[in-house]
Amino acid sequence: MQGENVVDLREALSHRTEPTPRAIGTDDWRRYERYMEEIFTALGMEPDTPGTRETPARFLRALYDATGGYEGDPKLLTAFPAEGRGDPDSLLSQVVEGPVSFHCLCEHHALPFFGAAHVAYVPRDEIIGISKLTRLVQLYARRFTVQERLGEQIADTLDDLIDPHGVAVHLEAAHLCTQMRGVREENSRTVTTFWRGSYTADPALRQDFLALVRG
Repeated sequence: MQGENVVDLREALSHRTEPTPRAIGTDDWRRYERYMEEIFTALGMEPDTPGTRETPARFLRALYDATGGYEGDPKLLTAFPAEGRGDPDSLLSQVVEGPVSFHCLCEHHALPFFGAAHVAYVPRDEIIGISKLTRLVQLYARRFTVQERLGEQIADTLDDLIDPHGVAVHLEAAHLCTQMRGVREENSRTVTTFWRGSYTADPALRQDFLALVRG
């Protein structure tokens, strides 16, 4: 039965968690490095000092690593039988994980935004390993994205993974695109919340989740 569950999850989430791995050839990589050296030089950086000679290569590697979420994460495709019965009584119990730190690159300016996520769900028939909730946040955070999409993807994928009674996601982040440029507001934070299932219908459940987050 467990094998069938994994197969079902793999089919259901193939478009979410298992995209085609990126392939960048050596020639292309060297060409991108030359492009970055040209851009950095145009912006004022001295390209041939001990500190900057390898900067284009380091920058590209850092950018590649920061967007590793496009590679997917097959380790998410694991679920276990729930300890409860999965009936309405289980609505009294929620699983909350957080704060989970995340770092993203905003797709608008390719500047970082970073913060913490709290993810919760009310189990039905299956539970997911606690580490998988962290992996789920990191999967979508390590892409070019916006905070609103990040929360939607986390909530929808967790809902698809284990079909819980409900899902809640709370994100709070600082955006360098507003701190380093534009309005240059250094202390602002953006907070977004996302509800699925029983959290949408039950104000008390939402309040309990938010109290745990704020606590």
